[in-house]
Amino acid sequence: MLKASIKSLLARKARLLMSAMAIILGTAFVAGSLVFTDTLERTFDGIFAGTVGDVVVQPEQVDEFGGSTGASLTAEEVADLADLPGAARADGNLEAMGVFVVGKSGNVVGGQGAPAMALNYTDAPNQFGDAPITVTSGRAPTSEGEVAVDETTLEQAGYEIGDEITLVTAGDRPRITATVVGEMTFGEGGMAGASISVFDTETMQRYFMDGKDEYTSAWITAKEGVESAELVEQAEPLTPDAYETLTGAQLSDRNEDSLEQALGFITTFLLVFAGVALFVGSFLIVNTFGILVAQRGRELALLRAIGASRRQVTRSVLVEAFVTGIIGATLGLALGVLLAMGIRSLFATIGLDLSGTGLVFKPRTVIATYVVGIAVTMLAAWLPAHRAGRVAPVAAMRETVETARSHPIRGTLEIMVLVAGLLAFLYGLFVADSRQLWWIGGGIVGLVLGTAFLAPFVGRPVISGLGWIYRRLFGSVGRMAEQNTVRSPGRTAATASALMIGMTLVALMGVIASSANASIDKEIEQNFRADYVLSNAIGQPYSAQITDQAAQVEGVSAVSPIRYVQATVDGGQLFSVAIDPQTFADVERIEATTGSTGLDEGSVMLSMNHKTGREVGDTVEVTIGESTRELTVVGFFEDLGTMGNPDVLFDIATIDAMGGQGSDNMAFVFVEEGADKEAVSQDIEQLISAQPLVTLKDQEAFADEQRGFINQLLYLIYALLGLAIVIAVLGIVNTLGLSVLERTREVGLLRAVGLSRRQLQGMIWLESIAIALLGALLGIGLGVVSGVAIQQALAEDGITELAIPWAQLVLFVGLAGIVGVLAAVVPAWRASRMDVLEAIAAE
Repeated sequence: MLKASIKSLLARKARLLMSAMAIILGTAFVAGSLVFTDTLERTFDGIFAGTVGDVVVQPEQVDEFGGSTGASLTAEEVADLADLPGAARADGNLEAMGVFVVGKSGNVVGGQGAPAMALNYTDAPNQFGDAPITVTSGRAPTSEGEVAVDETTLEQAGYEIGDEITLVTAGDRPRITATVVGEMTFGEGGMAGASISVFDTETMQRYFMDGKDEYTSAWITAKEGVESAELVEQAEPLTPDAYETLTGAQLSDRNEDSLEQALGFITTFLLVFAGVALFVGSFLIVNTFGILVAQRGRELALLRAIGASRRQVTRSVLVEAFVTGIIGATLGLALGVLLAMGIRSLFATIGLDLSGTGLVFKPRTVIATYVVGIAVTMLAAWLPAHRAGRVAPVAAMRETVETARSHPIRGTLEIMVLVAGLLAFLYGLFVADSRQLWWIGGGIVGLVLGTAFLAPFVGRPVISGLGWIYRRLFGSVGRMAEQNTVRSPGRTAATASALMIGMTLVALMGVIASSANASIDKEIEQNFRADYVLSNAIGQPYSAQITDQAAQVEGVSAVSPIRYVQATVDGGQLFSVAIDPQTFADVERIEATTGSTGLDEGSVMLSMNHKTGREVGDTVEVTIGESTRELTVVGFFEDLGTMGNPDVLFDIATIDAMGGQGSDNMAFVFVEEGADKEAVSQDIEQLISAQPLVTLKDQEAFADEQRGFINQLLYLIYALLGLAIVIAVLGIVNTLGLSVLERTREVGLLRAVGLSRRQLQGMIWLESIAIALLGALLGIGLGVVSGVAIQQALAEDGITELAIPWAQLVLFVGLAGIVGVLAAVVPAWRASRMDVLEAIAAE
């Protein structure tokens, strides 16, 4: 039986290879996702471990996103740390985020993913005794006007040592000019796409600490024989408020844990699409093995007649599936490496450059790929294998072998899946108060699976409608195409279901994305009362000096800044925003549900979400950096869409008084009545021309920018879902090819009675188009219904407008028809090239 299985496999290797394509593509995503994330982890593990000292004294982390208090250490405090009994030395460090090198092209380098930062030069050793900053060419900066830049940034910017370069910052000094005196590497030779500029300590203090002899953190180097944990105990009594003291290993581990959480999203995101591809591929495998088993009915019956048991016949089919799974997983593993390289290149385009780290290939990647590939193939092939074992020996004496009919219990279970999905869907949409999306999501899964199982019945109206069109447009050829499509409704439905699943997800994402964009447009239309808005092109803050300068432009009546703030309110890190109360009323009217909107330097407003236990007139303890103050609650608000619905609202004067950041995130610009808007726009553009990251936009451009991220994500999802569509197309090709072989004698007879080659090809094309349109129409219908339900569930979270992209959906249906034509090219060509006499004589 084993020899028979191998021979059967080799005799149909082309067909089984097409089935293996589903496994190849699915497992490639599994392998590629794991290889990429392992590579990313190794890169950052090296960076984290190599950029911490024996003991680190740093601002206390106040949230799970790595936000800190923003406090600073004085030179005296650093000196006290150096005098500890177990300390060999202590070095103050300075770090400023959002410092970009402007390249010769006028564009900034970096900032699209990894950070751009400035550091002070120090030779303080890391926990391994090595200097984290290594000057590879030239020298370290020693005075104002000198800078060392990391090798990658310098190359990308087009500069060399000795060139004068420009840097832009988000601080009080928005533009810096300096001469490059050195090239350097940081940590393990790079920062995964980060851009690093290094100044001498005094210059960093002058630029970013208002000239104060202070530092953002400190490294303490242990004396020989002193453990880091012991040195932490010595340093803790000297650690200022709002600071924490950790060993280098502890800090490195914390950073690695935070990275793993971030990477978890990327891994899950990629593996979800791998799962979709494998799920769609399982339909292809079931269909392929089902058809092959049906075609080999007499062969299997003969094996039973000469003594093979049911278990042996079933096992022979599973052996073929096992070999197919191994081949698919092996090729998928190889393709996954190429996919990981592609993902790495994709991330490099958005600033996360991992080219300095080789791909990491762990044993778990190989194990996971083979387990997934073989398990999916074996599970998908089990039902056809089980049916093969039920072929009766006496069937070998018949002219044809009947295929197994659907079992009543199976039919009942399929109906139950559909009903359960519908009930969960309706419960989530109309009844559930909590976990609404979970109920709707579970219902969608049930509806999709139920529709796939019952597609022979659900899709009958679609096939009948297409048959009506076929008969009138193509006559007898159209009638035969319709009859061939409904001849094996289970096979047609299984093939269409693979495409249906992909189309469901495509349509669902299209509805959600369109609704999100429509909601953004409405929000901006209702709330955008300004003539222009100033903002950073990559979403980071920019120097508040630019806002002040824009307010001085002739023809500008007011500029209203918005500033996101890192603040701790009553011990909790809340989403905090600072505004100018005098000008913000022109941007958006604040509706106070209780209290007033009279913000000033000594007060705050809170969202109604944080009213619990608080009343107007109460005080809250607010900490910004090293400053802590008691501020009075003057009112509560319900919704502020312009700023992304903050939890806390401050007066900008409060932030300035407490020593908070001097950087704005955006500013709304109002032009005086009667002034020349075009001239004002040009003057502001001239003002920000030296700041490549700061842009001036009108309402339409601002809306386009807000929609940009959603559209980019949508196109990425479409590209990944294209994998499922490719597998579905392979399924149509496979089904048609096997169907043509199954109908060899019929094809010969049709040709003998006068059917031309062109008519035969047309018949097969029409069959393929019917299958593709059935899958597309069912999928789009399910996708639209699902998308509408999710939009309704997310209405309170900001997606308030329902928008169905009908033109896009019609395009998808048209593309499905084209897919049907392309999928039928090879099967139709092979059918038309059959020798008529040999086809008639075939069994």
